[in-house]
Amino acid sequence: MIKDTSHVPSKAKFEHITKILVKEYLSQIARFFQISGVFYLCFLQGKLIGTYYDHNGEPTQVLSNVELAVTQGKKLKAESELENNLFPPCNSEWSSAKGGRVWCSPHSGGVERDWAGLPRKLYRPGSKSHRCVCVRTTGPPSNQPNSVQNRGDLDNPSLQEYAGCHSLSDSCALPEM
Repeated sequence: MIKDTSHVPSKAKFEHITKILVKEYLSQIARFFQISGVFYLCFLQGKLIGTYYDHNGEPTQVLSNVELAVTQGKKLKAESELENNLFPPCNSEWSSAKGGRVWCSPHSGGVERDWAGLPRKLYRPGSKSHRCVCVRTTGPPSNQPNSVQNRGDLDNPSLQEYAGCHSLSDSCALPEM
């Protein structure tokens, strides 16, 4: 007796259909994610209920606040990097024998540039503290690129010269506290 086998799929078709069904099943209960080029299979176990997600799996206000803080932090970091390129940090040294000294070079603060600059105190608005920065001495001010002035950023109102240091010196001794 000869059986009709036309309705039975071939082994290749069976394996293909099985792969599709397994893939579909896994997509319902698991997710793939990639870290540093390596793929991981993560099985979904349920919802995380707590500080960041409510019982419906929706984000809470705390998560929104965290995301806002991260966004603001990224913005502050970008502003800080921009300021460091505009006013790179000075080099500094201190020893008990010589005291302190600040100076500028074309590599000060790890910022490569084609000018050395002069050391100045940079104050942030509303702050009494300062940081030592290297200031350009030629070209227009950074905030007025079309200006005909040729003093760089030396006239920036947020900058102050070091006491007892010549205004054009690239190195300043710091008085003992």
